[in-house]
Parts: sequence; structure tokens; C-alpha cells
Amino acid sequence: MRKKLWDIFIYKDKPKKDKFELLETKEDDRGADKNDYNDDKDSFIYSTLEKNLERLENDFKIPINSDITVRKLKICGSIGAFLIFVDGLVNRKLLDEVILKNLMTGTGGLDLEEADLIDMLINKVVNINDVAKENRFEKIENDILSGFCALFIEGFDSCVLLQVKGYEKRGIEKPENEIVVRGSHESFVEDLPTNLSIVRRLFKNRNIIVETMIVGAESNLKCAVIYQDGVVNPELPKEVKKRISKVKSQAILSSGMLEQYIEDNRWMLFPQIISTERPDRAISFLLEGKVLVILDGSPFACAMPITFFTLYHTSADNNLRWYYGSFISMIRMAGILIAVFLSSFYIALILFSQEMISSELLASIASAREGVPFPTIVELVVMELAFELVREAALRVPGVINQTLGIVGALILGQAAVQAGLVSPILIIIVAATGIGSFTIPDYPLSIAIRISRFFFIALAYMAGFYGISIGMFMFFALMCSMKSFGVPFLAPVTPKLRNSPDIILAKPIKYMKYRPDELNALKKKKKN
Repeated sequence: MRKKLWDIFIYKDKPKKDKFELLETKEDDRGADKNDYNDDKDSFIYSTLEKNLERLENDFKIPINSDITVRKLKICGSIGAFLIFVDGLVNRKLLDEVILKNLMTGTGGLDLEEADLIDMLINKVVNINDVAKENRFEKIENDILSGFCALFIEGFDSCVLLQVKGYEKRGIEKPENEIVVRGSHESFVEDLPTNLSIVRRLFKNRNIIVETMIVGAESNLKCAVIYQDGVVNPELPKEVKKRISKVKSQAILSSGMLEQYIEDNRWMLFPQIISTERPDRAISFLLEGKVLVILDGSPFACAMPITFFTLYHTSADNNLRWYYGSFISMIRMAGILIAVFLSSFYIALILFSQEMISSELLASIASAREGVPFPTIVELVVMELAFELVREAALRVPGVINQTLGIVGALILGQAAVQAGLVSPILIIIVAATGIGSFTIPDYPLSIAIRISRFFFIALAYMAGFYGISIGMFMFFALMCSMKSFGVPFLAPVTPKLRNSPDIILAKPIKYMKYRPDELNALKKKKKN
């Protein structure tokens, strides 16, 4: 009989229990909550207009900062006030024709002596959608830098925050890293509201919850935590928000930086959080019961928790018929194995196990290596490093010439090295095959981990042949078995063995994929097919 499903979320190694329970977060490891504001008196605005303006000029270094604009005005020609905003982040037309016009000429019939003047302005004068009162300088300054306009009024210890954002942003384009033949051809952009609108448009579900937080003590960027209420394990979003709120870094500029702060183990080789630029793939993660984190300024959505098989699959797998998907999945697995082991197998065969090679092949290899002045291990490592140099250079040069650089590096330099007698032709084939195999890996961080592990296995094969490769495989599988992503075992549902949708490696018809991944312990185990 199959073991009872876990009642709690995170897997904890105990001899007689199989349960998932939340990892404890140490306060000294995660830092302080950035949403807690200082309660000092200087953090609250004054009722005197001059003091508020002096404080803001000091904080924003006005007039040194030329893009911070202060517009002084008289509300209905009698009450002193000023607007402060960042030029370039606001819609100037909306500010001029709606805000300023209404404040200066549209207050007729209002009692300007009332104590609730700010509420009267919000409810009867300022006709924009997003308006709020605020009395803390920290929150006001952060919103100003996010594209809000702040209205300070003489005699009031609260200001009005007006949402008049109007900065330039990149339009929705095709994905660059996750290209598919069949499927959606739109990607996330650097604007958080746009990304959230894409998710809402493609996944019209009232149970989708979006919670925003502030990360980075100095960058003060917004990030959104997204999950499907009623499906996701309720402990998972709590843990994600807890880790994000306790990031100590002064500046978080990208989702890749945020990943490194909230992952389980920073010393592990393999990634523990997956990022995607495709909205359709991000929504598939929500359907499974994962949590998404989208950072303002980053065109990627991070999903957690993950397993190795999450990194292995692509967004196109479900867009193809099941036998097409199974064939491509087997090709991808063969590419991974070739990328990891082919070079080390070659070293082990040549140096330790020549009896395993047929006489004809051994003679061909010996004749190909005739005249090569370097040992096999030096020859292989140099060519592997040269291939990595060409690959890295192709990423850095302009897109117009990167393909030319790849052809020159892979063909002309390789052919020249063979003709000069520096390397053997069979080694060129080995290095090219490992490089092509690594290109089949869909996830870029996983691809880097595979490329690093290849050198590890080459070293072990040079020291002990196939015995060294066996020891390395044992070490790697032990490492992968010990890894967890937000407490979920990295090799689940293979180890530990769990019930799962039948698409671990080989795909099955979509109608048979009825259950969500068991390792996520979602509240609703079965999908609606």
C-alpha cells in the first residue's frame, strides 16, 4: 500500500516519519523586515509646508538632482501647497490637465476651512483612480521614486499620493531564450504591472492571489508573490514571503540576485529555483501548485519549489502530441548524458581500458594521434576550454556577428589545429558532440552546472578510469538526493518515490495527466480535465 501523503509541506529526514515541514529561517541569516518603518518622529511629515519641503530637498539633494521637480501652487488661490515628482516617471499631460487644473480651478463650492480638506480633495476634486493619504516620509519618498506625485498642503500632517506614472517601457516581444515552434510568442517585460496584467489576461481565475512586497534596502523594488489560492499548500507562500522579507542586501537589481538570497542552500551546484520568460509556462507552474515571484525591472518569473524534472522539461512538451514529446524528451536525455560523460568515457577508454575498444578502432585512434605532442588529458582539457571560450565570446559579441564567430571558432580554428598536428581529429568530434549535447539542455543554469560537472568527471576519469567515473556518479547522485528546493527533494518523485503525473521522462496523453505533482502536497491533488 502506498504511504499516506504528507500533511505538512517540507520533507524532513527522520527514521520513522515521512513528512514535509517548513524549514526554519534564522533571523541572523535572513536580516530584518524591510516593511517595518522607523517610528522616529522625523519619519512623519510636519504640518508646516516649509519644513516638509526642507526635509524633501535635503533627502533628494535638491537642486543638485535636476530631475526631482517641485511645483508650488495655491489651492483655489488661497491655501499653500506643492507637488513633488520625478520628471520622466510621470505623465506630464495628466499632471497638467487633470491634477493642476482641478486643484487650482476646480475647488469651487468646497469649504476650504474644513478639517477634512484632504478627504474632500480626494473624493470631489482629484479625479484619478489611484489616490491615497500617507504621513511617513519613507513611504512617500519610495512612491515618488516609483512614479507617484506627492501633494503637500499647508497645515496638514498628511500628504496625498497621486498615481500618475507615465515612463517609457519596452513592449511585449518574442522570447529570446525559450523559443518554441508551437506555443505562445510573447514574453515578460521589465514592467511589473504589465507582467501582472499578462498573467491575469491568460489565467482568468478569481483564486489567483497577487501580494506585493519591497526588497532591497536601497533599491526599494517591488516584487509580486503570485499563487493560486485553494490549490497551493498554504505554508509555501508564507515561507516564500518570509524569506523575501528578510533579505539583508542593500540592492536587489534582478531576479537572479533575489534567487540567491532565498534558495535553500547557496553552496549547491544545481539550481533550486527556476526562472522563465514565458507567461504560459509561468501559468503552468501556478496550475501545478507552485509559487511565482516577479521582480519589478526583471523580465523573468521565478517559480518554486522545483525538482530536476522541472528543469528538464520545456514549455513546448505539452504542445506536441505525446509520442512526439516522448521522442524529443529521449533526445534531450541523450544530450545530457553525452554532455556529462562522453569526454570522461573517452579518457577512461584511452588511458585505462583499451581492451574494451576494437582493434580497428584502436588502430584508427592511434594513427589519428600520431604526431600530437600533448598527452590525451592536456589535449582534451585545452579543447574543452577553447570550446567554452568560443561559446562565451559568442554571447558577448553583437548578434550580427555571433554566428560568424561560432563558425570561425568551431570549424576554421578546429581544422587548423588538426592540420598543425596539435590535436587529433577524433578529439574534435568528442568536444563537438559534448558541446551539441549541452545545447539540448533547456534551462541555462542547469546547462552551466552540467558543463562544470563535465570537467569534474574528466578529472576523475584521468585519475581512476571507469572506477573514478563510478565514484563521481555516486557523489553526484548523493548530492542531488540531499538537495531540496523549499524543502522538496530535488529528485522527487523518483527518490523519494511518489505518485506523480506520468510525464517524468516519457510523455503520456494529456487526458491521463490527472494529478498534480505529489511532492508539492497541493490542497487539490487532482486536476480538472
